[in-house]
Amino acid sequence: MLYVVIGGSAGSFQTVTTILAELPKTFPHPMFLCLHRLKHIRTGFVEALRLKSKLPVHEPCDKESIQPGQVYLAPANYHMYIEKDNTIALSTEEPVNHSRPSIDITFVSAAKAYGTRCLGILLSGANKDGAAGLKAMKDAGGTVMVQSPDECQVKTMTAAAIKLTDVDYIFQSSQITSYLQNLK
Repeated sequence: MLYVVIGGSAGSFQTVTTILAELPKTFPHPMFLCLHRLKHIRTGFVEALRLKSKLPVHEPCDKESIQPGQVYLAPANYHMYIEKDNTIALSTEEPVNHSRPSIDITFVSAAKAYGTRCLGILLSGANKDGAAGLKAMKDAGGTVMVQSPDECQVKTMTAAAIKLTDVDYIFQSSQITSYLQNLK
C-alpha cells in the first residue's frame, strides 16, 4: 500500500478539492491532508471537502487506526503525526514554521513510518513549511512532487522545496490528479 501525504497552505484549497473530486471511490490508498487553516474555525472545512470528494474525508481522532481509501484531514490547531504502528497521533505542541498543523511534522513522521511507501505532494503556500519534510521523505526513499510554482497562487512553499531537495516531479495540478488516478 502507498501512503499519500499532501501539504498546502495559501492557494491550495482549490487544488485539493479538484484532486478529491477526480479520484474514484475505489482509490485504495490512505491519504493525509495537512493544510494550513484558521485555528479558530472548527467547522466548514472538512464539510466543504466532503462535498467534492467521492472518498470519505474526516478529521481523525488521536490514536485512530489508518485504513485504506480514507482521507484524513489534520484538525485545525493540531499537529498530525503518522505513526509506525499504523495509527495517527495528534498533538498541540508549539507551532512549527508558525503553523499548527505543520506540514513538516506530518511529512517527516510519514517518512519515518513508511519510507519508500510514501508519496509526498506539496502545493501552493506562503511559507517554507513542508520543504524540510519533503526532503526527509525523499531521503527515506519516498516519491516527492510539488505543484508547479508557475501555477501556484503563492509559490513560496513549492519554490523552497525545489531549492532544498531533488523533487521527482514538478506538476501542474491536472498532472498531479492524473498521477494519483493511475496509482495501483
